[in-house]
Amino acid sequence: MKKNLKPFGLLLFFLVLLSAPLLAQEATLDPARTSLFKWSLIIGGAIITLAVATGAYCQAKAISSACEGISRNPGSGRDIRFLLIFGLVLIETLVIYALLITIIILMVQWGKYPLT
Repeated sequence: MKKNLKPFGLLLFFLVLLSAPLLAQEATLDPARTSLFKWSLIIGGAIITLAVATGAYCQAKAISSACEGISRNPGSGRDIRFLLIFGLVLIETLVIYALLITIIILMVQWGKYPLT
């Protein structure tokens, strides 16, 4: 269990470390809008970071399992290969959806919308 918590702790540490300059900025016009903009940047970065890390882990696990399955049963290599490619496409699609959500979060012009 502790073995799995170390990468997560490092990820959280670096996320906080990289967001420190963003949180240190002073509010110029409206503190509420500036705060909302800062949180949108932090949340957008966290979404894409977690999506990419999870997608990479799942793709590595899928490839590893497919190689193991083909080595155990070479006769079903074509079926396993097809399912592997299909699964990798679905995993990558989820990462692309997370990228689109992050772009939407980051590109919203927060100053044009009222906060009430």
